[in-house]
Parts: sequence; C-alpha cells; structure tokens
Amino acid sequence: MQFLLDFIPILVFFIVYKAKGIYAATAVGMGLSLLPVIWKRVQLKRFEPMSLGIFIAIAVLGSATLFFQNSLFIKWKPTVIYWAMGLAFFITPWMYRETLVQKMFHPIVKLKPSHWFRLNCTWVVFLTTMGGLNLYVAYNHNTNTWVNFKLFGTLGLTLLFLMMQGFLMAKYNMATTGTAIDEHISPSTESTKPPTH
Repeated sequence: MQFLLDFIPILVFFIVYKAKGIYAATAVGMGLSLLPVIWKRVQLKRFEPMSLGIFIAIAVLGSATLFFQNSLFIKWKPTVIYWAMGLAFFITPWMYRETLVQKMFHPIVKLKPSHWFRLNCTWVVFLTTMGGLNLYVAYNHNTNTWVNFKLFGTLGLTLLFLMMQGFLMAKYNMATTGTAIDEHISPSTESTKPPTH
C-alpha cells in the first residue's frame, strides 16, 4: 500500500503533464499529495511526519509554481524531499540507539549494529546524490526531459538501489550467522550508536 501511495501521484503527474502541461500537473500533484497524509492519519490515528512534510513541500513549491508561472519551483520539490530525508538518515543514529534503516528493516532481518550503520550511510549517499541529480536535470534539460526522468529515471535508480540494499543485507546476514545478533548484544559490550573509528 505504501508503495502505491508513493508511486501513484508520480504516475498521475506524468499523465496529466503529457495531456495538459506542467501547471495542470502541478495542481493535480498538490491534491494527490494529501492521499498519504490522510491514509497515515487513518492508519496510525495521527499525522505521520514524513508524509506531512512532503505535503507541505509540495504545497509551498507547487503554489509558487502556479503563482509565478515558473516550473523551476516544482522541479526543486524532489531535491528538497531527498535532502530532507538524507538529513534524517544522517542525524538519527547520533540522536537515538537505532538508525532509520534498522527501524525500517529490523522486523525482517537482524544484523550487527555496525552493519546497520553501514547500510544507513548508503541511504545518506543515495538520497544526497538523487537530490543533486534532480537539480542537474532540472537546470540542464527541458521540462519534458525532467518529467520523464522524474518517473522513469528515479524509479529505475531507486529499484536498483533497493536491489543493492537487499544484496548487502543478505551478505551481512550471512556474516552475522552464528554470532550474537543486535537484540542480544548487551549495551555495555556494543552500542548501537555509530562507530567512532
């Protein structure tokens, strides 16, 4: 369900852009960005910070796009979201005892704290790179190329990255076999905070 909530607005944005142009697509995208907010509110009985933050970014940048009739504002939206998420992945290990990757995948796979930290670093690099790549396309190519990249390029790169994550998790899981997993490690012997070396 979460994948659909993330993918459907991008697909609809692409379809509306091809039919009506960037400003109509922006308006529709602003409306669709409410779907994850409402879904999380119903599912969790509260507003989820990530979906709410994405909605605010789209609302602000989309409104600027429509008001000034300048598509560059909405083109900044993916970068703002990528970099905000990258910052969240970066600072979370220093504030809590778990990385965001560990929070996402710990119910599925159990790894050593150092492995979780390495995986978390790959997310920081990926999100930072994607934000920069989006700006490169936005400033160096026309709107049609940017919209195509927004759908096909980012989707393809994200799937490739997730495949790499799966490979690394499998590799680290094999390395962990036969050793204490993170939930059995005493806080006094190995902290789940990032390594200092």
